[in-house]
Amino acid sequence: MIDFTRFPSPCYIVEEELLRRNLTLIKQVADSAGVEIILAFKAFALWRTFPIFREYIHSCTASSPYEARLALEEFGSRAHTYSPAYTGDGFPEIMRCSSHITFNSFTQYERFYPLVRQSGRPITCGIRINPQYSEIETALYNPCAPGTRFGVTARRMPLQLPEGIEGFHCHCHCESSSYALERTWAHIEANFSRWFPQIKWLNLGGGHLMTRAGYDVPHLVRLLQSIKARYPHLRVILEPGSAFAWQTGVLLARVEDVVEESGIRTAILNVSFTCHTPDCLEMPYQPEVRGARKGNAGPYVYRLGGNSCLSGDYLGLWSFDHELQPGEPVVFEDMIHYTTVKTTMFNGIPHPALAMWTKQGEARVFRRFTYEDYRDRMS
Repeated sequence: MIDFTRFPSPCYIVEEELLRRNLTLIKQVADSAGVEIILAFKAFALWRTFPIFREYIHSCTASSPYEARLALEEFGSRAHTYSPAYTGDGFPEIMRCSSHITFNSFTQYERFYPLVRQSGRPITCGIRINPQYSEIETALYNPCAPGTRFGVTARRMPLQLPEGIEGFHCHCHCESSSYALERTWAHIEANFSRWFPQIKWLNLGGGHLMTRAGYDVPHLVRLLQSIKARYPHLRVILEPGSAFAWQTGVLLARVEDVVEESGIRTAILNVSFTCHTPDCLEMPYQPEVRGARKGNAGPYVYRLGGNSCLSGDYLGLWSFDHELQPGEPVVFEDMIHYTTVKTTMFNGIPHPALAMWTKQGEARVFRRFTYEDYRDRMS
């Protein structure tokens, strides 16, 4: 049990024991299925935890020069990199820090592959494919929606892949099940298998939430094994982000005030939903709060409000068993993935501190943010 009194507030707190539980399961899937599973930085990039990750996995996926550099310099391996559009000034750094580079279009390939070839670096290149199938219901997160800017459809593929294209990359999922992957695979295979003899690797992207309770892990393993058996020459790669950090930690907040208007009581916290948990507003979803229940069943019902000037910086409703008082903690569950990587300092609100509760019961505070961090971002 985390001792919250040993951490500053607000603070993101990773629990090492829960992180290792996820990593163990992911490694078991990779080993059993004969595939490679790598960490997607877009969901989690807390680099001070990388020594733990390196005990279980060997690579990461990046989408920018900064992420690729983080993979090389802090994780210790070159990145599997994909970007919707590489830039001329950033691509040399991409090449320096990447083992795999996936192009979003053939025009990007035509522009940048000659640089890869001339560099002489041991880089394998691929193209992102679009099977035009996805079960993601939230449009904001659907990479295969009509008119998407991601990937090449089968009808736009040449019969013969151009020089240097050795792999396909596909991303169609978001917190999805193994059965969604099975249905998606049917579309991938039907549309793109004619090119499989020409490639060496197949990256099935992220969104495979194998660490969620109730996920059918044995079915995932069987599915991946069947893909490997059917196409034994293909190196199969998965790059989930949320699965690694799912249910591994919390956001510790504090009540600063309670206001009431039109019969709605709002507890104003020392965190901001728009700054610190943007997915709650974008997805949208209402996170779990420790010691509270969602809804207005009572006896004490509060909307939780952020401390920014954005009018819609609030969520609710939650029912507590007592009246909230200024100064008491509020703990948001499962607040590690897609939070620490997306925080902003809008309104000059500082980032929560970054910390870990070790399996030995030690409170390790990695970073506190100060005025200088805000000022330097504005300079």
